[in-house]
Amino acid sequence: MSRAKFGVWDAQSRAVYKRLFGYTRRFWAMAVIALIGMAVEGGGLAVFTQLLKPMIDQMFAQKNAYYIFWMPIWIIIIFVVRALGTFASSYGISYIGRNVVQTIQHDVFAAYLRLPAAFFGAEPSGQQVSRITYTSEQVSSTATDAVKVAVTEGVTVIGMLYVMLSNSAYLTLALLLMVPPITLIATLVSRRYRQISHRIQGMMGSITGTVEESVGAHREVRVYGGQAYEADRFDAVTHHARRLNLKIAATSAMSSSTIQTVAAFAMALLVFLGTRPQVIDSITPGVFFTVLTAMGGMLPSLKRLTNVQANIQRGLSAAEDLFGIVDMPPEVDRGRLTLGRTRGDLRFEGVGLVYPRDDLEALRDIDLHCAPGTVTALVGRSGSGKSSLVSLLPRFYEPSSGRIVLDGENYQNYTLASLRRQIAWVGQSVVLFDDTVANNIAYGELAGASESEIVAAAEAANAMEFIAGMPQGIHTRIGQSGNMLSGGQRQRLAIARAILKNAPILVLDEATSALDSESERLIQQALQRLIRDRTTLVIAHRLSTIEHADQIAVLDQGRIVERGTHAALMALNGHYAALHRMQFHDQAVEPGDD
Repeated sequence: MSRAKFGVWDAQSRAVYKRLFGYTRRFWAMAVIALIGMAVEGGGLAVFTQLLKPMIDQMFAQKNAYYIFWMPIWIIIIFVVRALGTFASSYGISYIGRNVVQTIQHDVFAAYLRLPAAFFGAEPSGQQVSRITYTSEQVSSTATDAVKVAVTEGVTVIGMLYVMLSNSAYLTLALLLMVPPITLIATLVSRRYRQISHRIQGMMGSITGTVEESVGAHREVRVYGGQAYEADRFDAVTHHARRLNLKIAATSAMSSSTIQTVAAFAMALLVFLGTRPQVIDSITPGVFFTVLTAMGGMLPSLKRLTNVQANIQRGLSAAEDLFGIVDMPPEVDRGRLTLGRTRGDLRFEGVGLVYPRDDLEALRDIDLHCAPGTVTALVGRSGSGKSSLVSLLPRFYEPSSGRIVLDGENYQNYTLASLRRQIAWVGQSVVLFDDTVANNIAYGELAGASESEIVAAAEAANAMEFIAGMPQGIHTRIGQSGNMLSGGQRQRLAIARAILKNAPILVLDEATSALDSESERLIQQALQRLIRDRTTLVIAHRLSTIEHADQIAVLDQGRIVERGTHAALMALNGHYAALHRMQFHDQAVEPGDD
């Protein structure tokens, strides 16, 4: 791949392309077959063009019986062999391309699974999905399709050039007119494609994100009459994407038409040179038309070689983005101790948290002791730091200051995997998967659980009440995100999952909010079974649900401003008492009261 032919190649581009080709190494046998097929496909046309001279001079001019008999046979043989080469190259390159895309998708998805939580909070989910569905597909064009064009058309150009030189070096001088303009066009087009391709990938992420939001919020969109707004928002991002793609098309069309014009001048010059009085008598019609046809045959190949810039630069831009994700450092895990089963003695000592993406100080000087087997409730206004505090437990974020001590040891000294095995989590936003009830309960490391253990967990979570009525019981699929279930049913499956895990530390993040009374009653019964003999942290919106907690910590603006039992905090008549009175008043006032 020359600099002139494929545009400006800096060290970074070469490194990216080299890394891309690393994905094709294990398919070297198929690559050899595909390359041979490309060479046969590209060379076959040049061989046929070489036959034009004897076809015109011997068959038609001199009526040579030998050529009249053999020429049709040679033509059939040439194009049958060329067809086999076309099949080998097309299938081989597709085989390699699909495998390369799958491998890159696997690597990017694997990177998502190991990246820290801060990454997912700093980038729209649409962009993350787009990398798997759109950006990775662009890489295939660079790693495979562009190679097919480069080899096939390159062999064609070289073959046609040989045909021209072997028939008339003098007439081939017309080619010199084409070289400088094509070199300049390829360089300019390369830069243009690279700039636009980066912007297109960003726009595809915006389109994906917009669709995800609108589809996911389809109820709110309809209830609040947001169809027109969502349509306008979608039209805006797709309009921008359309403009960028049209810029790519305009650049490609301009380069093709310019090369076509340059080639027309070259062919006109060839005709001019071939009809000079001192030349016209020295060449046969077969030579002239062979050279003319060879030059005409080079034109489409030269156009495709220039237009392959679109695939190469788009693919390189995509590969840079994907490799940037693959190379991101995973979650920090400096732990060296493997934690068996914790006693659940948990201490927060002067803990502070500053979110790196916006330098927001979420927590300050948190001191809190959660004794083994006790329930600690975290209350406070929205944004006071409750969720930030519990997110430190599984080390989704690391404390910016202070430390968290578990069983007398800084919890950062434990390995991430062994630490997270100690924690069960039931949140307000239940996460379920498009799988069976059983596989949602026995998820991840719980997948080895027996059917009887899964049923026992579901019964303890009051979930068998509705599972028993399902068509296949615990083997019934529940749809994407569990959309075939009600909110209370999804919550009970999440509790069943936590029961099955049997972890010594439990986090309940507003697990009973936004539920009807019957669902809340069933879930409260399940939670009472779940928290038994566990160190439990409860984020509660309804204060009536945590009155029997062993201790209640009241947070305000990232600090613990009060701590104690329900009775002690009510007697203190401070923040907690004010929250309690406010909530009690809201519950006591009937609709329509002044």
